[in-house]
Amino acid sequence: MRQTEIHTAEPIVPEPTAFEFELAIEELSRQKSPGSDEIQRELTKVVNNKIHYGIHKLIISIWNKEELPEVWKEPIILPIYKKSNKTGCSNYRGISLLQTT
Repeated sequence: MRQTEIHTAEPIVPEPTAFEFELAIEELSRQKSPGSDEIQRELTKVVNNKIHYGIHKLIISIWNKEELPEVWKEPIILPIYKKSNKTGCSNYRGISLLQTT
């Protein structure tokens, strides 16, 4: 039997393992503002393994579908004052609050 080689433009990347997921949770920085999901990063770090398992399953599902939920694509953009006159638009910079998950 002859094997057929498949050539793709993108390398096949394996889905994130539970170990990689736990490492990512540990590396989340604290005291950051949440996105529209209003989930604090601190909460994500301290919840039990059942919730981590559920979040990991969700991420695997998204990974396999190769499409983010629409709400994850929409940041909350806040203006942050930089300097000088507070009435000038150029004296502000924007920051984006994204979903913690």
